Amino acid sequence: MVGIGEFARYLGVSVRMLRHYDALGLLVPAHVDPASGYRSYSATQLDRANRLIAFKELGFPLDQIGPVLDAELSPAELRAMLTLRRAQVAADLAADQARLADIERRLRAIEGGTMETLEFVERALPAVRVAQIVGRAADQPEIGPTIGPMFERLATALAQAGVGLTQPPLAWYRPVGDAMEMAAAFPVSVSQLPAALAEAGIELATLDACESAVTVLHHGGMESIGQTWQHLVRHIEEAGLRFDGVAREVYLHMPMDGDPAEWVTELQQPVARA
Repeated sequence: MVGIGEFARYLGVSVRMLRHYDALGLLVPAHVDPASGYRSYSATQLDRANRLIAFKELGFPLDQIGPVLDAELSPAELRAMLTLRRAQVAADLAADQARLADIERRLRAIEGGTMETLEFVERALPAVRVAQIVGRAADQPEIGPTIGPMFERLATALAQAGVGLTQPPLAWYRPVGDAMEMAAAFPVSVSQLPAALAEAGIELATLDACESAVTVLHHGGMESIGQTWQHLVRHIEEAGLRFDGVAREVYLHMPMDGDPAEWVTELQQPVARA
């Protein structure tokens, strides 16, 4: 057997931490001298100690580790548990990275961002006939997870029905109270859709022409498109204009197997003089 100091060194932890594990009953010394209270550990305890430390470093609460250790899981069971925990940690890390990226975008927005590199164009928009699926999101975080599957469903259905697609897809957005009504749409030249598409909730509609809209190109993925919309809003107000119609996004270049940094989306906001 070895003393607590040596055992702590072999494990790469502090003596204080070993005493804490002892107090919790997670790693009790093999022997405690009744006179001095000096703790000694056996080499046979190294396996339990290593498992304990691994679970702790993976983020398991100490009150949950004891029952797992006492269950004496097989290597296969232990591996499965740690694999699951690794996936959870990876998901947490991805969420943290997404939050960090959002903070960076917010900072750029506060600092004025890249507005000086954006070119705002005021022009008329023609009427567009589209095949569309209309949906609604109760709050902003639901928009992406809602409209993404709508586009997948629409593209698949149109392809299966043999409806030709020659123009970029688009989306439109319209606030309804606190919610957001929106549509995934593809411009089409047909005057009538196959009955099967109508039964699947796909409708033919015409987006009205407008005399004036402010447009701007957004370069990059959807995670940063909100910042470009904010710049567009500022430009509209500074130009003495007001919103006057349904906002649109036209996805000019968005290869699904390409780098999102190369995506190009045109933002279109119909306006009128204030």
